[in-house]
Amino acid sequence: MIESTQGVGDINWDELEQDRGFGAEYSDAKQEEMVSLIDDTMREISENEVLDGTIVGISDREAIVNVGFKSDGLVPISEFRDLPELSVGDVVKVYIEKQEDANGQIILSRKKAMAVEAWRQIDKTYREDEIIEGVIKRRTKGGLICDIFGIEAFLPGSQIDVKPIRDFDVYVGKKMELKVVKINYANDNVVVSHKVLIEKDLEKQRLEILNNLERGQVLEGVVKNITNFGAFIDLGGVDGLLHITDISWGRISHPSEVLDFDDQVNVVVLDFDEEKKRISLGMKQLQEHPWDSLDEGIDVGTKVQGRIVNVADYGAFLEIKPGVEGLIHVSEMSWSQHLRNPQEFISVGDEVEAVILTVDREERKMSLGIKQLTQDPWTNPDIHQKYSQGSKHTGVVRNLTNYGLFLELEEGIDGLVHISDLSWTKKVKHPSEFVKVGDTLEVVVIELDTEQRRLALGHKQLEENPWDTFETIFVPNTVHKGTIVAKNDKGASIELPYGLQGFCSNKHLAQEDNSKSEMGDTLDFKVVEFSKDEQRIILSHIATYKEKVAKKPKKEQDATAEDAEVTAKKQDNKAGNTTLGDVSELAKLKEEMDNPEANN
Repeated sequence: MIESTQGVGDINWDELEQDRGFGAEYSDAKQEEMVSLIDDTMREISENEVLDGTIVGISDREAIVNVGFKSDGLVPISEFRDLPELSVGDVVKVYIEKQEDANGQIILSRKKAMAVEAWRQIDKTYREDEIIEGVIKRRTKGGLICDIFGIEAFLPGSQIDVKPIRDFDVYVGKKMELKVVKINYANDNVVVSHKVLIEKDLEKQRLEILNNLERGQVLEGVVKNITNFGAFIDLGGVDGLLHITDISWGRISHPSEVLDFDDQVNVVVLDFDEEKKRISLGMKQLQEHPWDSLDEGIDVGTKVQGRIVNVADYGAFLEIKPGVEGLIHVSEMSWSQHLRNPQEFISVGDEVEAVILTVDREERKMSLGIKQLTQDPWTNPDIHQKYSQGSKHTGVVRNLTNYGLFLELEEGIDGLVHISDLSWTKKVKHPSEFVKVGDTLEVVVIELDTEQRRLALGHKQLEENPWDTFETIFVPNTVHKGTIVAKNDKGASIELPYGLQGFCSNKHLAQEDNSKSEMGDTLDFKVVEFSKDEQRIILSHIATYKEKVAKKPKKEQDATAEDAEVTAKKQDNKAGNTTLGDVSELAKLKEEMDNPEANN
């Protein structure tokens, strides 16, 4: 049932006058006066205005509100959910949406009135820098949504506190003091902050701390943030940097190995930049340096156990206790002379035993060695028996040089195979033509010198010297088939049977038919000289057909000799050498082939 009071503006004066005789006794002037008096009680209202209205009636669906106008307005009862005990006579704020509808009633909205009023309050608090109280409604991306005056405002995560917040959910449902820091009227967005309230309080503490700050001062702080290079410590309104190298005397790869968020720590002020307000802090400085408490029994020759904390190109650092490290140089890791990269031998985190080689407590330096844990192979008393002259061994090629190769027979024992000791027959210009690094090679010990740590090895000595046999085959003046396998401006290398190579100068390559000898040609060659000691064979092709000329009639001899001489001169001109001279004198061949090695 609706309790209502009819509005004055709803009375039909003419009808009352006719039906009831109301006002019959009043004159027209008197009636106009009374209407005027009633109109004076009506207020002027405008659309989009917020007014105070009085509840004059309530139904299940609507509330009748009198705003002092000629007609009352209706407001949906759903807009009073926050007022469960609403009753007639209550005064509420309403928003004039429309002065009159088709039924002559005012269209009102309490919801819009609350929104307009809320925005007025928000704008006022923003302009006057006031503190307001809000309720955290829910979490959202990047922060929280809070309720202020019935309007949803955004509280960024960075504006909740001066320290980073990792769990936003703990604030949901709680009240929080806030300040409006930004209003976007176009989008009806409000941004609030709780951090600015804290910062004001901390600013006083910050100034007090900075004014009293001194180097060497010990302070208590809270771990505010952790990075790869250190941790930021909140000293109570001002932050200081605790660098990773000042956290612990021992090596750490990341501050999180020692510190955690919100940890309370004691730190010492190492440095302070008053202009930039930067504070450098230390934590390890509050403890005694480990070198100062190092056991006196740790000295040269002592065996120590530790963990590899760093590996460099030149060696590795072994931590025998936090803050006490020693360098194991790459040369002290193995008796082998071929260890060049420590990472091939050792890794960070390895537990290693070593021997102290040097220790300097004043400089806090220590050098260590690993190879000293085993015997030096060159001092092994059995080395002479093991590597006796003529003994055979197999090793790994570790290095190649112009003059030979180095072969590792065991860790720390290397030997040199000279290039001349690689093959009896093949002319090796560089060891790379014969082997490559990493190959295994069988050798014979030629000589051992333990004092100089030298070992001479040979590969060709695994077989008997074939030149003893070659000496009986390639006798001077004997003729053999040979193939030209290489040429230069001095002469040609001739491949002979049994894998041998001989040398023939350009002037002795002239062919009988005046044609030029080319690479790959197979010809007859006469042995001019054979040297077993120098493993050298000097050859001549011209000498093979000069004998034929000597057996011909004199007229043919002269013609053939003349042709041979012309051919020889042509070859000499191309090679830039002197002419043969008298081609019929075979005895001069030896003289013309003098110093053939100098011409190679």
